[in-house]
Amino acid sequence: MIPRYSRPEMVSIWSPQTKFRIWYEIEAHACDAMADLGVIPRENAEAVWKAKNVEFDVDRIDEIEAVTKHDVIAFLTHLAEHVGADEARFVHQGMTSSDVLDTCFNVQLVRSADILIADVEALLAALKRRALEHKDTLRVGRSHGIHAEPTTMGLTFARFYAEMDRNLRRLKTARAEIATGAISGAVGTFANVDPAVEEHVCEKLGLSPEPISTQVIPRDRHAAFFAALGVVGSSIENVATEIRHMQRTEVLEGAEFFAMGQKGSSAMPHKKNPVLTENLTGLARLVRMAVVPAMENVTLWHERDISHSSVERNIGPDTCIALDFALARLTGVVDKMLIFPDNMLDNMNKFPGLVMSQRVLLALTQAGVSREDAYAMVQRNALKVWEERSDFREELLADKDVVAALGVAGIEEKFDMGYHTKHVDTIFARVFGDV
Repeated sequence: MIPRYSRPEMVSIWSPQTKFRIWYEIEAHACDAMADLGVIPRENAEAVWKAKNVEFDVDRIDEIEAVTKHDVIAFLTHLAEHVGADEARFVHQGMTSSDVLDTCFNVQLVRSADILIADVEALLAALKRRALEHKDTLRVGRSHGIHAEPTTMGLTFARFYAEMDRNLRRLKTARAEIATGAISGAVGTFANVDPAVEEHVCEKLGLSPEPISTQVIPRDRHAAFFAALGVVGSSIENVATEIRHMQRTEVLEGAEFFAMGQKGSSAMPHKKNPVLTENLTGLARLVRMAVVPAMENVTLWHERDISHSSVERNIGPDTCIALDFALARLTGVVDKMLIFPDNMLDNMNKFPGLVMSQRVLLALTQAGVSREDAYAMVQRNALKVWEERSDFREELLADKDVVAALGVAGIEEKFDMGYHTKHVDTIFARVFGDV
C-alpha cells in the first residue's frame, strides 16, 4: 500500500525485517524443541540464538535469492552467515518452506487483527459519543432518498454503532480462526519432524497447532479472514456514504470538519467537498478486492501448490494496511463531524407536515374507514403538498371527509413530533445497554 494510505504500526508488521524476524523465531524455537527431543545437539540449538539481536540484512538476502531463486533458502543461508555454517546445519531440520511461510503469515495476520480490533473499538467510542450527543436531534428519515418519517441523528449514529459492534465480533472470530501454525513437514505427515516441535513453536508464537495441514495451512481460514475484512470495509462505506449524502448542498445536515486553510477545489474557492468520506468509499473497494482472490486460494492442487502465494503477498499487507488507515480516518471524521440541527428541521418542513401521512392513514382506519378509502383520502391531500408546497395539516383540515372521520382535534393531534421519538430510549438501551 502506498504511504499516503498507510500507518506506521501496521506497515511495520509487514516489513521485510519483521517477516525475517518471525522466520528466525520459528526456526530457533523449532531447534529448541528438536534439542529437547534429542533430535539435534543442544549446543547447535543454543548457537542459533546467537542471532537473537541481529538485524537481518534484507539486501543480502535478496542478493542470495537472486541466485537460489528461493526466499527461504536465501534466508537460511544468511542466517548461517551469522550463526556459523557448522552450528546452523540442523536449522530447518525436517521442515518445509511452508512451515515457515504459513506460520509467519498467520502471525502477521493475528498481529494485524489486533490493530484492527483496536481501531474498531476506537470507532465505536466515537459513534457512541455522537449518538448520545444527538439522541433527540430530529431529522427526517429517508427511503429511496425521499422523505419518509421523522427519526433522530442519534439513531443514525446508533445503527452504525450496532453494525460496527457486529464487525468487532467478526474480527475477533477471524483472529481466532487464523491463529494457527503448522510445522508438519513435507505434505503434512510429520514424517521428518515430531508433532511436539509444532506444539512448541505454536505455543511460543501464541498460535494453536493446525489440526491437520497438508503442506500448507488450509486456506479456508484465510478466506474467512479476508471476508471479515471485506464486511468491515463495506460498513465503512455505509457510514461514509451517509455522511456524503448529508453534506450535499441541498441537504447539509452534517459535514466533514473543514480545517482552517483547507481548500476544497483548485478552481472554485467556495467548495467544501466530502473528500475524506469519498476517499473511504474508494478504500473500501480496495479492501473488498481481496475477498474473491482469498476465496479462490482455497482450492490448491493436492497437498500444495503456490498459486495462492503471489496473491497473499499482495493482499496480506495491502488489505490490512488499507483497512487500518480507513478505520482510523473514519474515526476522525465521526469524532469531528459537524451537525446542523436547524437544517434538519428545515428539510423536514420543506413539504410541511407531509411526514405525518402514515399516522393520519392509521387514524382513519381506526376510525372505521376502509384502508383503500383512507389511503385515497390521505394521498389526494399529500399530492397537493407535493405539487403546490402547501401545508399538509391545512389540506386535511379543509377536507370534509377527513374532518368527518377524525374531527379537527383528531387531525391536529397527529402532528406531534414526539410520537415518532417515544421509543428512542428503548432502542438505545438495546444498542448500548445502560448508558
